Amino acid sequence: MSQEYANLAQVATRIRRHILEMVTEAASGHPGGSLSAVEILTALYFQVMKVDANRPNWTERDLFVLSKGHASPVLYATLAERGFLPTEELLTFRKINSRLQGHPHRKGTPGVDMTTGSLGQGLSAANGMAMASKLEQREDHWIYCLLGDGEIQEGQIWEAAMTSAHYNLDNLIAFLDYNGLQIDGDVHTVMNPAPLAEKWRAFNWHVQEIDGHDFGQVLAAIDIAKTARNMPSMIICKTIKGKGVSYMENQAGWHGSAPNREQLAQALAELEEVK
Repeated sequence: MSQEYANLAQVATRIRRHILEMVTEAASGHPGGSLSAVEILTALYFQVMKVDANRPNWTERDLFVLSKGHASPVLYATLAERGFLPTEELLTFRKINSRLQGHPHRKGTPGVDMTTGSLGQGLSAANGMAMASKLEQREDHWIYCLLGDGEIQEGQIWEAAMTSAHYNLDNLIAFLDYNGLQIDGDVHTVMNPAPLAEKWRAFNWHVQEIDGHDFGQVLAAIDIAKTARNMPSMIICKTIKGKGVSYMENQAGWHGSAPNREQLAQALAELEEVK
């Protein structure tokens, strides 16, 4: 592993620790789909996106929409590691009067570009951002959006997908966190979205399929996506629900359940072994 990727891996491990500590302290939250998206957000916020923690409303910043808003722990933890929030504040997650509610809220939460939570709506919001950027003729300005694989069962996603392609939004790069599990079980059993790549291509998107936990593949895919012209990009990221915690991996039951203190200790011990 190169030093660059090793540094990103260390950040990812810290983000995973934060996620677990947050949901345990709150005794609620969504650890499974937060842990599966860690490498995607780490790559974006620590290598790719133009952001400034000292100027969270900087008009030249790139924008990120967490369409699967229930995975807010991964966004909050990433923002804290990037300096937008004090790491101590993470333990206020889901508490009364906290800025860190169960779903991201853009008003008053530094680094949150879009309020999300009602599944299926984030891509539409990202479209609006990308269209506005086009109208302003802004160069090298990127809009990123993370979708869940259960979320794409929503009809609005496909209306938004048509819109993205119709308006040639080549400044929009979306990621699909394809961990294969949703709250009710296997995605393909609940409502089969396959074939994924073929569907997005049929909607006139530039499509790539990668390992969503491999920093080299994530970063290379983003570079390639930025070369696509006159069409939006979808990066389908094969991931593992609960990645990094042995008893959570590939278990749908950890979609929206918090570990207890004993389980937290085991998880943190496992992450301590990650170098």
